[in-house]
Amino acid sequence: MEEIKLGVVESQFADIIWNNEPLNSGKLVELCKEKLEWKKSTTYTVLKKLCERGIFKNDGGVVSSIISKDEFYAMQSEKFVGENFGGSLPAFIAAFTTRNNLSKKDIEEIKRMINSYGKGKK
Repeated sequence: MEEIKLGVVESQFADIIWNNEPLNSGKLVELCKEKLEWKKSTTYTVLKKLCERGIFKNDGGVVSSIISKDEFYAMQSEKFVGENFGGSLPAFIAAFTTRNNLSKKDIEEIKRMINSYGKGKK
């Protein structure tokens, strides 16, 4: 799959869609005017770009995601760990925890995630 990146403003725009989908394009224009101070033409230009990149779709004036927010950020995380830590999650965690303390709650949540993964999620 082709790498998909979002700039800061594109991320704000994407969040508007992800947080409100499905939504009609008129409502999207209103939200972008309110939250980003965009004109209608800017909203449609950015929407078209992100549709062409395969993140969103605009079917009959209804805008929704092709890639969910969780999927998008999972792809970004995988890429980051792959490029910076040779794909090693333990190496990433080791680097992260040298400067950041994990709370007991964080540790328990990570343990639950590992245990659920070990119980059949592949």
